[in-house]
Amino acid sequence: MKRRIFLSAAFAAAVTTATSVTSLAPAAYAREPAPPLMLAEVYRRGMSLDGFWVSEKYDGVRGYWDGKQLWTRGGERVTAPIWFTAPLPRTPLDGELWAGRGQFERALSTVRSQTPNDAAWREMRFMVFDLPAQPGTFDLRLAALKKLLPITSAPWVMPVAQEHTTTHADLQALLDKTVKLGGEGLMLHRGASLYRGERNGDLLKFKPYDDAEARVVEQLPGKGRHTGRLGALLVETPGGRRFKLGGGFTDAQRDNPPAVGAWVTYRFNGANASRLPRFARFLRVREEGPT
Repeated sequence: MKRRIFLSAAFAAAVTTATSVTSLAPAAYAREPAPPLMLAEVYRRGMSLDGFWVSEKYDGVRGYWDGKQLWTRGGERVTAPIWFTAPLPRTPLDGELWAGRGQFERALSTVRSQTPNDAAWREMRFMVFDLPAQPGTFDLRLAALKKLLPITSAPWVMPVAQEHTTTHADLQALLDKTVKLGGEGLMLHRGASLYRGERNGDLLKFKPYDDAEARVVEQLPGKGRHTGRLGALLVETPGGRRFKLGGGFTDAQRDNPPAVGAWVTYRFNGANASRLPRFARFLRVREEGPT
C-alpha cells in the first residue's frame, strides 16, 4: 500500500481538529478568504419554473475572476497561464473551469497545479454564467454578459447558454438529453433575482441523483477481499451527522483512500427515518468543501 490507512489516535485527532472548517491543501497553494459566491439549492418536482433560466451544469471547478486574478470557490489562487487570463475583462466573472463532459479529474488536476501545464490549459474552458458585481436582476446581468462575451481573441472564455423551460416534463426531458450526452445535470436561475453571495433558492441544481459533501473523519479497515486496505470511510456532514460510506470505491481508491480531513462527494437516494442518506456511495474527492 502506498498510504497507511491506520493513523495514530493522536495524529488523527490533530488532523480532524485542524480541518474542521476547511479541507486540506498543499502548503504552497495560496489561499484567501473565499469569495462570496451564489450557491445552489436542489430543485424538486412541483417547484415553480416561472421566470427561471435553465442551463447545463458543467462538471468542473468553480472559477471566480475578480478582474485581476482567478480564484476557486474556496479562495485558492489559480495559477493559469498568462495567455489564458490576459484577455479577460476587468469585470468580475463567475463561472466554471471546465475540461469537457466527464473530465472533472482532469480539470481539477489542471486547476490545482502550481506550475501551469500549457497543453492541459489549452483543453480548458471558462464557462461564465454570471457577473457578480453587475447591479440588477439576473435577466439584466445576462443581457450584460451577452454583450461582454464571447471574446474574439479568447475563444476559451464562453458565456453559458441559457433557455427557458416552463413545465417539469420539459425540464426532465432536457435533463435526460443532457445526461445522455455526458452532462452532469442542469442549473436553474431565477431571472428576477439579485446576486447574493450565499446559498439560496434563486439558484437551483437538478441532477438524476442526489449528491452532497461530507468530511472524512476516519478510514475504517476492510475485511475479506478488502483486508489490508480501506473498507469504508466514516464521514461527517456539514450539519454534524456521521455515517459510514462503504460503496463506490475503485480498488485504486481503496489502496489510496481520501485523507482524514478531506471533503468527499457522495451519491444517495433520499434519506431514511434518521435523516441519514440512503444507499450512499462514494463519488469523488471534493477539494473545496460543500457546494
